[in-house]
Amino acid sequence: MSDVQEATKQLLDVNLHENWRANQVTESGPRSESEHLQVTIGATVPTGFEQTAADEVREKLGSSCKISKDRGKIYFDISVESLAQVHCLRSVDNLFVVVKEFKDYQFKETKEEVLKDFEELAGKLPWSDPLKVWKINTSFKKKKTKRKKINQNSGREKIDNGQGDKTDEKEDKKGFTNNTLDSHILDYYENPAIKEEISTLVGDDLASSKDEKDEKEETHPKVLKFRVTCNRAGEKHCFSSNEAARDFGGAVQDYFKWKADMTNFDVEVLLNIHDNEIVVGIALTEESLHRRNITHFGPTTLRSTLAYGMLRLCAPQPTDIIVDPMCGTGAIPIEGATEWSNCYHIAGDNNPLAVNRAANNISSLLTKSQIKEGKVSWSLPIDAVQWDICNLPLRTGSVDIIVTDMPFGKRMGSKKRNWNLYPACLREMSRVCKPGTGRAALLTQDKKCFTKALSGMGHVWRKVHTVWVNIGGLHAAVYLLKRTPQLLFILQNKTGKELLGDAKNEDG
Repeated sequence: MSDVQEATKQLLDVNLHENWRANQVTESGPRSESEHLQVTIGATVPTGFEQTAADEVREKLGSSCKISKDRGKIYFDISVESLAQVHCLRSVDNLFVVVKEFKDYQFKETKEEVLKDFEELAGKLPWSDPLKVWKINTSFKKKKTKRKKINQNSGREKIDNGQGDKTDEKEDKKGFTNNTLDSHILDYYENPAIKEEISTLVGDDLASSKDEKDEKEETHPKVLKFRVTCNRAGEKHCFSSNEAARDFGGAVQDYFKWKADMTNFDVEVLLNIHDNEIVVGIALTEESLHRRNITHFGPTTLRSTLAYGMLRLCAPQPTDIIVDPMCGTGAIPIEGATEWSNCYHIAGDNNPLAVNRAANNISSLLTKSQIKEGKVSWSLPIDAVQWDICNLPLRTGSVDIIVTDMPFGKRMGSKKRNWNLYPACLREMSRVCKPGTGRAALLTQDKKCFTKALSGMGHVWRKVHTVWVNIGGLHAAVYLLKRTPQLLFILQNKTGKELLGDAKNEDG
């Protein structure tokens, strides 16, 4: 019996939820309806990596995916039972369920007429199914939060009872196992290993508890709080984002009798406008999913979703050695070790503070994973090292992939220093990278300096592709490079300094 099957079997004997019911719901019940509910999910992704995100959706969900004209957004259709798997996607920042899409919305000529149309639009939209998805998604988040609190309390109890007798220790271990099992079942966002079995079990739970929830809601009806967020792009609009959100939000309030609250809201309604395209949606994430690995932040911490996109560009294969020579907080190698655990990842930096942050982030992720897995010896295929980027302590031709976020010359380093740093980095990277098969994904905003440095390294690096991205308002680029078959050799000048040269010049 597999670990997944065993965990699923044991789950049936564990009281996971307060409202757990022993009676199964018949197939004609609410669960059957929710399982067959088809909805369109929208996701925001790092600009420039829309195709990468679409490929991940097709690979992991088996769903066709449409890339929006509005940069940084993709759309795909799923059944509600796959909602848990959607939260496990590594390339998406925020998720929302689509209420209605207008591909060619005809705006009136005056502001008053347009805003009047927005007010009338609220009452004409098909809110029913998207709100069902929102309710199911909200129950996921509540259970996740509750499970985190239980795990934290369990950890405190273990510390307090650390000097107890063997019987207490056995009870603690049993409790830890149960809590770990609960974490497997409830942590949809971060543990995809048993997501298919989970979605079925939670479907049972939601259906069996629906009647009791309905009774409670009838006795104590809760007025939901909401807000409307308008994201607008285009120059031909005669209205502002705030005006659209205000008038559309007022109509939504009148329609549902909800209470407007800009900060402590239950429902966030999205009004996305791009030229003549309008998409109305309901948010499924309160904060971006890229905040998943990093607990110790530095001055230029890279988003995990962007790190995933850069790694995926290089198509890691099992047993590959992947190096980030300027790791900062370790976002790239940590994301790599989490998603490509059959590769070996090395995080390095010349700054001891950065290496310390990376090590702390690795340690935090290990602790979280140990709690979820219930294995004290659980580990990640990753190491953190302090080194000099221009003199890496790695064998020549020993690295398969290099992925790194190079200094922009703004918050870290300087533009002037980059003119010397970039050529030296590319030279050293070419030495450690395997000729013919090695590849690199390098992110920089200092495009002029990088292009100049790369032009002098054409014999060892070939540019395959460039992805234009937006990093905190800065127009940056990810350069995908392929290592040429050209071999290098090492010379030493009179001062003892090592120099790199072409193998073809060796006889000279």
